[in-house]
Amino acid sequence: MPSAFQFQCHFVLIFLAASKGETRYLEVRDASEDEPFLLLSEDLKRELSAGQIYRRSLRCIDMLSIEGQFTFTADQPQLHCATFFIGEPEELITIDYDFVNIDCQGGDFLKVFDGWILKGEKFPSSLDHPLPTSQRYVDFCDSGNLQRSIRSSQNVAMIFFRIHQPGNGFTVTVKKSTNLFPCNVISQTPSGRFTMVIPHQHRNCSFSIIYPVVIKISDLILGHLNGLFLKKPSAGCAGVGDFVELLGGTGLDPSKMFPLADLCHSFHGSAQMKIGCDNTVLRMVSSGKHINRVTFEYHQLDLQETENRKENSIEEFCFPSI
Repeated sequence: MPSAFQFQCHFVLIFLAASKGETRYLEVRDASEDEPFLLLSEDLKRELSAGQIYRRSLRCIDMLSIEGQFTFTADQPQLHCATFFIGEPEELITIDYDFVNIDCQGGDFLKVFDGWILKGEKFPSSLDHPLPTSQRYVDFCDSGNLQRSIRSSQNVAMIFFRIHQPGNGFTVTVKKSTNLFPCNVISQTPSGRFTMVIPHQHRNCSFSIIYPVVIKISDLILGHLNGLFLKKPSAGCAGVGDFVELLGGTGLDPSKMFPLADLCHSFHGSAQMKIGCDNTVLRMVSSGKHINRVTFEYHQLDLQETENRKENSIEEFCFPSI
């Protein structure tokens, strides 16, 4: 049975698919419980490819994955609202304030957060983000006209807002730009392939997949040669400045997840693991002394794979018998 976190995250991602266009644009790909996603119809694809600016109203809780101009107008007091933004792994998100009519003195607010927050957990974690947490918030009521354009550090961002007076609201334009070296990423899909490169930078990068998955690492270059170590209290890559770790857990914040395996030596081949957690993260730690690179692919665990556990399977941790 899915956990509350998995249900919430899957709801967010399903909501993302549903909010890519108006209702007339939605097509159900598969009505099964394991694959509840919706696709954009050809009508919206043609409309966007024609160069038109996509416009629609925002809901109190909403999700966006495309560029366009979006307006929220309160029809009643709205006290706990948020919009989640997500792009492709190699994209950054820019949010421009076009029009804002809120009562800051009356308790309204409009804040951009560089990343996502869900149930108090942040992505990227404070350990992986280049800015301290306080600087990841941009409050319109504090900055006003001084900062009307905010760009994310990764492929996700969000806004929080509270509006008391009906008729008040705001309009934002969302744009995307290319990130040459994507670092922290939340995957929109339960399967894919990705190469993460950290070129001589002292930073940590996390790739989050909000599904139980089979993950296969096919190429790892760390600058220092073969080893996959299951986590033990006194083993692994402790003391090594450059390594990759696999994490699993039931929340969004990688720093609060359980370390499952370390990879601290370069190799060309295949290292595969089944991780039956609500959230799976591949995290690369880089000292900045080398050009580090990892290529991996992943797909969602199906029921048969979950039942047929092998030695390198981690379902026992993620689905404890209680």
